[in-house]
Amino acid sequence: MPRFIIEDDFWSLFPHAKIGTVICQGIDNSIKDVDLYAKLLQEAEKEAHQFLRQEEFSSNPVISVWREAFQKFKTKKGARCSIEALLKRVKNGNPIGTINPLVDIYNSISLRYGLPCGGEDIDTFAGDIRLTKATGNEPFIPLGSDENASPHEGEIVYKDDAGAICRCWNWREALRTMLTENTKNAFLCIELIDETRTDEFHMALKELADAVSHHLGGTVKIEVLDRDHREMTIFG
Repeated sequence: MPRFIIEDDFWSLFPHAKIGTVICQGIDNSIKDVDLYAKLLQEAEKEAHQFLRQEEFSSNPVISVWREAFQKFKTKKGARCSIEALLKRVKNGNPIGTINPLVDIYNSISLRYGLPCGGEDIDTFAGDIRLTKATGNEPFIPLGSDENASPHEGEIVYKDDAGAICRCWNWREALRTMLTENTKNAFLCIELIDETRTDEFHMALKELADAVSHHLGGTVKIEVLDRDHREMTIFG
């Protein structure tokens, strides 16, 4: 059974981080009601303005904390945390379109709580998943591309035995493990580095799990990894 393992080189940089997972099994991610998910995202975009109260975009706490985090490891120039990318679109009045139910659900949770959320198709994984520093040799074809763009050596990545599956921690996802309408089993995660927001983090995880269960069926399991609990079995 595949495991999710957070390695020591990650904890050496981010000892107080928490990675919350929602493991979804037997879901139906086919698109049945586009309007439902479009409305979900529209409502979330309205709520996201609470995180944009500082006039200078990068001074907003949910953005600045991740800017600081990204300075602790090697990144691709211009790479930003996923929540910053979403909030920039909200600030610029650029609506976030629907993609598929799972992605729409986790994007709405990300916006409502000001926390980065992501997801992968478990059935595409090759062996265990690790959150760690890259060697720089991992194959990686990003979404929207057909060319390899391996991570830098020392970059924080999610990876499996076949290569990187998310670069710069939570910046860019791989085409190979992307969530699609055919996804039946999904690995979703929410990442926390601001210890003052632990309550919101746990609320976001529960709301994410509840939303997936309500809209897509199947079974969901929440598990949180931290420096005292560094690995989990994805199924089982």
